[in-house]
Amino acid sequence: MRNARKMWAALVAPALLLTGCSLLQPEASDQGLAGVGDPYFPTYGNSGYDVAHYGLKVRFDPSSGRLDGTNTVRATATQPLDRFHLDLYGLTVATVTVDGQPAEATREGDELIITPQAPIAKGAVFTTDIAYGGRPADTPDKDAENNGFFTSRRGAVAVGEPQSAAAWFPVNDHPSDKALYDIELTVPAGYSGISNGLLRGRSEQADGWNTWQWQVTSPMASYLALMAVGRYRVVQGQHKGKPMITAIAAKVPVGEADENLARTPEVADFLETIAGPYPFDAYGGIVVADRRVEDEMESQTRPVYTAATWEDGPDTGILAHELAHQWFGDSVSLATWQDIWLNEGFATYAEWLWLEHEGGPTLQQQYDRRYADRKSDLWEVPPGDPGREEIFSDSVYERGGMTLIALRKLVGDEAFGKILRSWTQQHRDGNANTADFIALAEQTSGQQLAAFFDKWLYAKGRPS
Repeated sequence: MRNARKMWAALVAPALLLTGCSLLQPEASDQGLAGVGDPYFPTYGNSGYDVAHYGLKVRFDPSSGRLDGTNTVRATATQPLDRFHLDLYGLTVATVTVDGQPAEATREGDELIITPQAPIAKGAVFTTDIAYGGRPADTPDKDAENNGFFTSRRGAVAVGEPQSAAAWFPVNDHPSDKALYDIELTVPAGYSGISNGLLRGRSEQADGWNTWQWQVTSPMASYLALMAVGRYRVVQGQHKGKPMITAIAAKVPVGEADENLARTPEVADFLETIAGPYPFDAYGGIVVADRRVEDEMESQTRPVYTAATWEDGPDTGILAHELAHQWFGDSVSLATWQDIWLNEGFATYAEWLWLEHEGGPTLQQQYDRRYADRKSDLWEVPPGDPGREEIFSDSVYERGGMTLIALRKLVGDEAFGKILRSWTQQHRDGNANTADFIALAEQTSGQQLAAFFDKWLYAKGRPS
């Protein structure tokens, strides 16, 4: 996500939202055992299992606003389970089976709790099939109301951070549990159903509906899952042997959006010189027209831009920022939300580097302009531990980017380049935290860097 504006934060009315629950001990009460223990959002996600794959089949009718879906969840138990939890906002669950046998499903507050007929042993692979549906409520960010899950008679769009997936399917909604996806979106004829990854097929049905089949072949954090239903002009092409699919809402005038989005391969190629090979098997982007979606978003393989992104003319900096996230945030995902500077600081650095490449301000100028402002709020929020309310603050983005510029000055261009490329290679398709990055930087540079990172990431005040 570009800039420091808040996105969808899963903090709306309890009757509509389901925040995750954790099952730490199967024999214990669920009370007080919610979440994976994220320091900022302790109730997000669920413990006790690791999801390998989601098989989603979703049908959305814009005329009625109704969504009906099935989800096949394949997971491995990481501890003995006599019950487990999934996250799902508002929608009604019709049936649940575990390994083909009917299972009990209850809702407790905002949680879906599933009890199989027989306990699941630690290490066992189990499959859960869930049929669900209803009219999903709009679930914007409680404070800024600028991203989330929105429906209208023109379609629907689900895009948001730190949570949005549970608004349209049952999920373990925390980035620490990445998984593969097969996603089928069935929509009325004339509408497009856009999601992540490879477009495996489009089938026309006799009843006037079409099914778009998508496959995500690299592990993906749940908040990056994209659902967009509407009238789009869809362009398919190839770049370096990989498909490139872009979709622009039909109501967005032909022009700037099309021209800027078409530069995606060029920007991605430039970023490869910084971060190593592009980490996924598809390129693309989507421009949505719903004005309630106000911020761009790094949805995996298909970043989301808004109708306003290019209203004022060309801006390839936004392409560089969201595409940089494909490496920093999507392929290498944060372990907890405290580490969000690893996403946004790195993407901001890449954006500044691209702008320099295009003849804009140099990295040094970007750094100097911000450093010269002694009264800036950048020095009040430590980007390595910004606090729950400040995860999208300017400090996370800009001071995070400045940290990388300062590190590059300290260790030298050669070592810094090795650090970035090693980071994306060693943690590809996984999760990592700030301690991992510091350890890699010290190992690669041969320098002790604890004091450097402490003042740039964890201390208030302008680093000397």
